[in-house]
Amino acid sequence: MNEQSVKDMWNDYTKIQRDTPNFDEVDVWAFGDAPDHADGLAKLVMEGKKTATSSSYRNYLVDGDSLPERGLHNIILNSDGEAVAIIVTTDVEIVPYHEVTEEHAYLEGEGDRSLRYWQEVHEAFFTRELQRIGKEFSDDIPVVCERFELVYKQKSK
Repeated sequence: MNEQSVKDMWNDYTKIQRDTPNFDEVDVWAFGDAPDHADGLAKLVMEGKKTATSSSYRNYLVDGDSLPERGLHNIILNSDGEAVAIIVTTDVEIVPYHEVTEEHAYLEGEGDRSLRYWQEVHEAFFTRELQRIGKEFSDDIPVVCERFELVYKQKSK
């Protein structure tokens, strides 16, 4: 992670947005599990096409990470670890994989935005994520469905 880019983005954001949490309450992360995922998904966020994401509930438990909550500020990184956007979580719901809705798939903004596409991509993603913690994929795994709003993005270079 490029800590300076993260601090610079947060400082720039707090100059225009006064009601912000302390920096230590902000999550910093990249989308996906590969560099091209991080860049492609961050681009969709900055274009306004991606306003939702999903993750494996079981990974939160194993990793000891806190679940996202409404109002959480997140600094999004690209594949080089540079800050490119700030999003704020607006809604979080945990549902079985097979109950993820067409609407949620559309809001994730990926591919043709269909539920079928979402299921194909995310079954592979969740399978890799669950293997990392010694678990197997099934269509009833709990999925954290998060919606967010883009509140700040990288200035054009």
